[in-house]
Amino acid sequence: MKEKELLIPKDEYLKSGIHIGTKFKTKHMEKFIFQTRPDGLSVLNVQQIDKRIRSVVNLLSQYEPESVLIFSRRESSWKAVKLFGEITGIKVYTGRYPPGLLTNPNLDIYREARLLMVTDPWPDKNAVEDAEKIGIPLIALCDSNNKSNDIDLVMPCNNKGRKSLALFFWLLAKTYLEKKGLKQKIQKFDYTVEDFMSE
Repeated sequence: MKEKELLIPKDEYLKSGIHIGTKFKTKHMEKFIFQTRPDGLSVLNVQQIDKRIRSVVNLLSQYEPESVLIFSRRESSWKAVKLFGEITGIKVYTGRYPPGLLTNPNLDIYREARLLMVTDPWPDKNAVEDAEKIGIPLIALCDSNNKSNDIDLVMPCNNKGRKSLALFFWLLAKTYLEKKGLKQKIQKFDYTVEDFMSE
C-alpha cells in the first residue's frame, strides 16, 4: 500500500507510536509484526494497522450505534473512548466491567448488544468472556503481547500509549462518520488528536 493510499500520512501514525509493540510477542500477533527493534520492542506493520482500521469502521458501520458497546479498563484510553462515544452515539464503559451487564436481563444495568469492542482483551477479559457467552462479534485492540483467540476482528496497535489510543479513536470517529454518511456531524468535526489524549 502506497503512502497516499493510507488514511493519514505515515508520519502521523509513526509520531503517535501506534506501531510500537512490546518486548513480548505471541504467536497470535506474529503476522502483524514488521520487525523487532535492537531494544527488543516489536514494530507493528503500519499498512496492516491502516487496513484494519478500515475493517473496524466497515464492521462498526453495519450496526446501529445503540447496539454497539465499547469497554475499556485501561485508564490511558478513557478520554479517547468517552469522546468517541459522544461523537458517534456508541455506548462506552470505562473502568471495571460490571458483572452481568451483557448476560443477566434481571439486572437494572443489563444492556443488549449486537457488537462489542474492547481496548485490550486482557484487562477487559470479563467483557470478552460475556461476548463469547452470548455469541456476539468482538473487536479487540491487540498489542504484540495479546492473545487473539475468541476475537472476531483483531485491531493490531499499541493499545497502551495515550498518544496511540488518541490517534486511533480520533481516526476511527472521523472515518466512522464518513462511512455512515453523517454529513452534519462530519461538517462539525473539528476535533484534533490532542482532544482525545488523556493527561
